[in-house]
Amino acid sequence: MTPAEPEEGHAIHCRLDELLADRGMTLTQLSAAVGVSIVNLSVLKNDRAKAIRFSTLTAICAALDCEVGELLVVAR
Repeated sequence: MTPAEPEEGHAIHCRLDELLADRGMTLTQLSAAVGVSIVNLSVLKNDRAKAIRFSTLTAICAALDCEVGELLVVAR
């Protein structure tokens, strides 16, 4: 399975790369800001995460000044 292909049963795409680029922020900077490892953020960024804690989602959205719907979208 490639990162662009959603796992069977879900079609959620994480727009982390796009939001980071829009804000001129690196994955390393986001990791430091939210207290989540670069590896875990990379899993999320590459659409390989099977779950995300609400606390992590809240921290990412706060650091990127975005809404959940800007970060996670339904892939079509």
